[in-house]
Amino acid sequence: MSDDDFAVEPIKGLPERLPEGEHILWQGRPAWWALARESLALYWVAGYFVVLFLWRMIVAAETMPWSQAAVASSFFLVLGAVVCLLLLITAFVQARATVYTVTNRRVALRIGAALDMTLNLPYTWIGNANLDLRKSGTGSIAFELMGTTKFSYLLCWPHVRPWRMARTEPAFRCIPEAAKVARLIADAAETRVSEPRLTRVGDDDTLAAE
Repeated sequence: MSDDDFAVEPIKGLPERLPEGEHILWQGRPAWWALARESLALYWVAGYFVVLFLWRMIVAAETMPWSQAAVASSFFLVLGAVVCLLLLITAFVQARATVYTVTNRRVALRIGAALDMTLNLPYTWIGNANLDLRKSGTGSIAFELMGTTKFSYLLCWPHVRPWRMARTEPAFRCIPEAAKVARLIADAAETRVSEPRLTRVGDDDTLAAE
């Protein structure tokens, strides 16, 4: 999928221009191979079809030579290869259609290959950010949301923390240099949350800090 499909965006990955005082700190997208491996369970699916092939071959070998049993059971390998190819294509398309954004005020996720949507998560909504880091440096950052804010697990998948369905946790999935991005988010969130908020007091336009 070409980035031209999102040419209507005033800023890449965001549905509108940033308000005054807000600026982008980082943008990225999932590593498609890691997304296929971790989010779409590529290895588990491949292993499942290999097990089916071996089981069918062992059963067939009771009535025919091993070579013929292997040929007769090869259907499962072919079917497994097709399914794995579809998973790889899905991961690639999902990764290309995704843009994760970190600003000094929020994190945003533009997700969805067929029907795109943008999730805006101000730091004041985020109670905690959990980093799942791999040895390669690729990892996922899941955001625990405070209050009553909820998102659909199915609509956000695969950009969610796995199996957290009651309280969906949107996530930056399978991003390179995940530890560096997590530190960037932590610093930006700490700065943002500690900023005083100004409220109007009385009728004389006096502003007071909270």
